[in-house]
Amino acid sequence: MAALGIRPLGDRVLVEAVEETEVVKGGIVIPDSAKEKPQEATVVALGTGKKDDDGNDVPFEVSVGDTVLMSKYGGTEVKVNDKEYKILNSSDILAIVG
Repeated sequence: MAALGIRPLGDRVLVEAVEETEVVKGGIVIPDSAKEKPQEATVVALGTGKKDDDGNDVPFEVSVGDTVLMSKYGGTEVKVNDKEYKILNSSDILAIVG
């Protein structure tokens, strides 16, 4: 994570979108601008965590390396070293895949 230079804070999670393999049927090629954004991502880093009302740490439900489904329009896009990532609130993660 030190090589990346980004560490999320609080209950935020840094994810990298999983690129879907493109299967073209019937010879139609869809341009990148018309493709739907992927909702599947790999967790790259976890934030510092969240505390409940009593001051106890609330554990993350995901861990680094998990493949997750995320909200379609959730999170903030960031670009580091020509690679695109998203910083999400943990509540924007809908499910763990696999």
